[in-house]
Amino acid sequence: MNRKSWEVTGHGGAFVAHRAVTCAEKAPSRPATHEHAVLCFYVGGSAIVEQRGRHTLGAGDVLVIPAGEPHRVLTTESAELWGLGLCVPCLPSQELKPLLAPFERVRGGGSAVVTVPSDRHEHLVGLFRELGRETSAPPSPAGKLVVQSLVALILAEVLRAQPFPSPGTTSSNPPLVAEALDYIEKHCMQPISLADVAAAVRRSPAHVTTALRRATGKTAGEWIAAGRVAEAERLLISSDERIDIVAERVGYADPTHFIRVFRRARGMTPAAFRAAHRRGFTPDPV
Repeated sequence: MNRKSWEVTGHGGAFVAHRAVTCAEKAPSRPATHEHAVLCFYVGGSAIVEQRGRHTLGAGDVLVIPAGEPHRVLTTESAELWGLGLCVPCLPSQELKPLLAPFERVRGGGSAVVTVPSDRHEHLVGLFRELGRETSAPPSPAGKLVVQSLVALILAEVLRAQPFPSPGTTSSNPPLVAEALDYIEKHCMQPISLADVAAAVRRSPAHVTTALRRATGKTAGEWIAAGRVAEAERLLISSDERIDIVAERVGYADPTHFIRVFRRARGMTPAAFRAAHRRGFTPDPV
């Protein structure tokens, strides 16, 4: 039987996970995709991961996984890693946008693996630990700023460790799925639809739907809803705004429709989600 430990905390558009795998795990039959952008920082052991090719990861390596990017772990050997999950549409985009460059480079065809210099390992682990402590505390205005600052520092470490691509080493014309997901991340809080996504990537709506479903298991509409629901969670936790105001902020003019979408995604209404958080219960990150 596999023995592994998970420690997950999070709120405000970011969650942190610490994981130790003490013996081999069976590789999943199919690649997975996540609604969050994810960084996995390996601090010990090794793993072979499939993400646009196979990568052997060891201490000091960071795997950069944009939202919707298919990937799977093929083998592990005493692997220990820290993970950072980000809801990109929930972040203060103007301030953090330059630090999201590693995700954009991977989507554009760059390498998914970044190697952090050995003299920065201890500092980066310290940032993950501190972020874990902050995200396990009840949300507060001051805590929100601290979380954003720690996220920015972690992203900065990865950005500085990633070599700038040489001319011609990444695609100047991103693949259709990557381009569509990038557009959705940047515009999902606006009243956009499948037609808008298709127009942005210069394809027919049917073509975009087929490509996204095959690559990620979700349609454009489901990816738009995923970004909106994640931001709605953040607002429900961190504010006392009425449900109809939250709905409007995340792109839904009809609060009833927003409630249906939220309940379908999270298994409870927005009001129940808010109440559950205030009783100290935190639903698992998606």
